[in-house]
Amino acid sequence: MTSIKQSRFVKNRKSIALNLILFAVLYLAITFNKEFIRPVCGHRPILGIITSSFSNIMAAYVISLFPLTHILTKHIVRQTARMVIYLAATTVFILPTIEEYESFVSVSKTYDIYDIMASGLGALAAVGTYELFFARRLKKYKYARIMTDA
Repeated sequence: MTSIKQSRFVKNRKSIALNLILFAVLYLAITFNKEFIRPVCGHRPILGIITSSFSNIMAAYVISLFPLTHILTKHIVRQTARMVIYLAATTVFILPTIEEYESFVSVSKTYDIYDIMASGLGALAAVGTYELFFARRLKKYKYARIMTDA
């Protein structure tokens, strides 16, 4: 393998590995909520709403972060990366919202405003995570550049 092909192969493996880790986190968080937290706290008014909408929050959060691994491995330009993350988060919010109104897949038979709010919260959390991560990365880059110029 040439150096370029090998580098590309390593970047693709990193992207796949990071997405698998994100998917594992999603699966474990939803399973832990379903098996342990919901049976204990599900009967309480506020905690019941939170535990029943937790899967929507986590799904929107993790799925909105899937493009982040591609952005990190490909070193995509900041403005393009921001647009990709915002577009992914918006899509992840809009699709479940449409599904709540018109049940296409028959996952949910009843309209639940809390699921819509949870999807929005998860998408916003993903955008916030991206902004915090990228701002910190940019600060490190600027600091390293200043130190090498001095």
